[in-house]
Formats: sequence, structure tokens, C-alpha cells
Amino acid sequence: MTSTSQLQIYLDIATEAALAAGAVVQSYYGALDGVVEKGRPGDLVTQADKASEAVILDVLRRHVPQHGILAEESGNVGNSTSDYLWAIDPLDGTTNFAHQYPSFAVSIGLLVAGSPHVGVIFDPFHQELFRAARGLGATRDRRPISVSQTQELSKSLLVTGFAYDRRETPDNNYAEFCHLTHLTQGVRRSGSAALDLAYVACGRLDGYWERGLSPWDITAGIVLLEEAKGKVTAYDQSPFDMASGRILATNGYLHAALSDELLHVRSLTSVGNNINNSDRAFSYESPT
Repeated sequence: MTSTSQLQIYLDIATEAALAAGAVVQSYYGALDGVVEKGRPGDLVTQADKASEAVILDVLRRHVPQHGILAEESGNVGNSTSDYLWAIDPLDGTTNFAHQYPSFAVSIGLLVAGSPHVGVIFDPFHQELFRAARGLGATRDRRPISVSQTQELSKSLLVTGFAYDRRETPDNNYAEFCHLTHLTQGVRRSGSAALDLAYVACGRLDGYWERGLSPWDITAGIVLLEEAKGKVTAYDQSPFDMASGRILATNGYLHAALSDELLHVRSLTSVGNNINNSDRAFSYESPT
């Protein structure tokens, strides 16, 4: 078991890395030479992603060379047998960044025996620093934060996202987005899973769900939200499974209601059932 004092040390290491990487990211803002797609349309990587990741890897290797690292651009590096695994996204919201849309962040989380224990999310554009560690609470710019008190979906503001394979699969979250837009005061799509979780943690948003996620997208945010007294599970309220890529995260009060809606909404189907037809039309069926 990792002690509180040790988690504080890891939190400080993550903070050092996030702030250094954030400075690098911001230095590239509006000054990119090129943007490359990694495979699927819309899945971008820039010089800023790579430079930010290099800085983070350098900090972690100096302080915790015995730990494992899972990085978005580099994959698994470091000690693959360690119980300590750093999940890092050097630039969450790359598409936003490439278009100079100011919603992006550096996200650094630490898994201990597969469980999120430390999380730091830094938004370099707005200079906001979110930090948390298991048992140490959650902060924004060193001040304690907590989730909202919203208790009804009709009064809530939610956020979600759409996976990179949304063009290829009918399991794409479009129906859920439409359905919940009608039941709430609004559903946002920021383009940064890390900031989505941070914003639920600090009460700006009341709930978040998404599919197609990787550990580097959400490890840090999970710690933040749970330390801010929020709740994280699978869509059906069973224990969260990192490998599933699906997350339901709320202030706790809305959790059961949001889960119920997600489980019962009907899918958005394509006319002619040809998901690859760029000229297709879609129909939405609201649940009875």
C-alpha cells in the first residue's frame, strides 16, 4: 500500500512535469509547422504533442526510473513489471489545439496496481492547475474543489465526446447526445476528456459520459473527480473498468438517473444501414 506521504511526492512530481510540459505546449500555440493524422480521420498529432511528451518522460525518468509509463505517443515505456504505471496525455485536445480553439490540457495520472491514485491536469491557455491524490483531496490552483449539488437532470449541464471511430460504427454516442440534450439544460462537447472530468470535479459541469477512451485520457481526471466527492462507474453503475473505454462520471446526485437514460436510449440508425456512405441520412428514435 502506498502511503499518503509517498502519494504527495508523486503528486509533486506530476505537477512538475505538467507545468513544464504546459509551457512547451503553449509555446507552440498558433505556431505549428505541420499536423499529421495518426490513422483515423481527425486523430491528430503535432510537434507540440511530441515535445510535451518528451518533457514529461524526462521528468518521470529522473524521479521515478523504476516505474512504468503508458504515453499516448510513445506507448509502453519503462518498467513493465512495476505496480506503478504513469498514464500520460501530453496534449489532450490536439484537434482543438491545431485549430487554436482554447480547450486543451496536459494530463498526467498514476495508476497503482491498476487503480488511479494521482492526477494532475494543467490547462496552459487558461493557466489552471487541477491536482488530486488518493486521500489528499482535489484542488484547482491549490484551492479545494468539490462537485456541484445539482440533483435533477432537467437542471443539469452535461458534457460528452465522440470517439475517433465515430464515422465507422453506429455505436457512436450520437443518439445519447440528442436524447440528453432534450432532458437537460444542455450537453457540451469540449474535445478534451481530461478537462471534462476536471470541470465536473470543480462543479462547472454536473456529469460526463463517453466511449472509446484510453487510460491516458481519464486516469488523472478520475482521481480528481473522486477526491472532489464525485462518482465514477461503468454506464450501468457497475465498477468502472479502464479497459472498456467507457465512463460515466457525475456529481453523484445524478448518477442513477443518467445511467438509466444511457441504458435505455435507442440507437441512432443510418438509412440503408450503410455507415460508410458519406451521403447517408440519420434517423433518431426516442425511447418510449
